[in-house]
Amino acid sequence: MSEQKQDKDFISSSGTAMTVAAWIAFFILLIVIFDDLLMQRINPNQNIVTTDLGHAREIELLRNPQGHYVATGTINGTPVTFLLDTGATDVAIPDHVADSIGLRRGQAITVKTANGNAIAFRTRLDSVALGDMERRDVRATILGNMPGNQVLLGMSYLKQFELIQRGDTLTIRQ
Repeated sequence: MSEQKQDKDFISSSGTAMTVAAWIAFFILLIVIFDDLLMQRINPNQNIVTTDLGHAREIELLRNPQGHYVATGTINGTPVTFLLDTGATDVAIPDHVADSIGLRRGQAITVKTANGNAIAFRTRLDSVALGDMERRDVRATILGNMPGNQVLLGMSYLKQFELIQRGDTLTIRQ
């Protein structure tokens, strides 16, 4: 009898362990799915397609639910997330992002930001690309007090393109 009870206990504990493992796997799957959906809402422009019009090229960006144009691009070949900011004079890069790209800090300057005055460092970017729209030798600033991982894509890059906004779409034409 004792052997039968041990077999039942083993089967019962195995079943409980399998049920717990299945629930854990289910929750991990939900987290992965919702994380991807949330990232798509924050940055709806992760895979930018450049359209060749013959005489010009253009890309279209969708506005996210917060009303911002966020897009994936590159600085010196390193993938970054841009927040387009026509109010920013230069491309503005958070300190820790600049370190991960390997940017050199130049002259220290004082800049006016949404959070007040801040110390920034001038730098030059070998290349900045949004889709296939790449520019070389772009002026930028590195900011120590800038939170998050988004790079402000300012006018030192954007001024070289035609910007057309209609509804929730921004067309950037070269």
